[in-house]
Amino acid sequence: MIGRVFGRILLIAATGILTACGASTDYTDIEEFMDEVDARPRGRIEPLPPIKTVPPFAYAASDKRAPFEPPVVVKRVNRQSGPKVTPDFRRVKQFLEQFSIAQLSMVGTLAQGTIMFALIRDAEGGVHRVQIGDYLGTDHGQIQQVSETGIDLTEIVPDGTGGWVERTRTVALSSGA
Repeated sequence: MIGRVFGRILLIAATGILTACGASTDYTDIEEFMDEVDARPRGRIEPLPPIKTVPPFAYAASDKRAPFEPPVVVKRVNRQSGPKVTPDFRRVKQFLEQFSIAQLSMVGTLAQGTIMFALIRDAEGGVHRVQIGDYLGTDHGQIQQVSETGIDLTEIVPDGTGGWVERTRTVALSSGA
C-alpha cells in the first residue's frame, strides 16, 4: 500500500517538474542571438593556390654505398698470386639477394636434426628460413655457417681493379628479436 502511494506521489511530482520545464516558451534571447549572427557579413574563403608542378629528379647515386651503411674495408689482393674468384652470373638468384645486407636482420634459429636454419627478416617484414649454402645480399653472399648468435657468409665483391675478391661478413642475431 505504501509503495503504491509513494509511486503515485513520485509520478505526480515528475509530471509537475516536466510541465514546469515545458511551460516556458520564451526564446527571445536565443532568437535575438540567431538574428544577430545571420545579420553579420559573410566571410570569404580564398581559393586554393594553383599546384606547382615539380620536375622529376633522376637519382644518379643508386650504385654508390648508402651514406648510413658502415664502410667496408676491402683488402687489396695480388690477383696474379691469389685464387681467381668470380661470381656465378648464370646461377638463378635467390629471393633474399634483392636486399642489401643492411636491410636484412637475423631474428632467430631453427634446428631440424643436425641442420641449423636461420630466420631472416627482410626489408618488407617477411621472415625467411635459410641454411648453409643459401645466398643473401646484393654482393653474392653465400652462407658458410649458421649458429645461434649469427650467420657467417662469404661475399664476392669487386676489388676496384676489374677483378673480384672474397670477403667474410657476419650477420648477428638482432637484439630486438
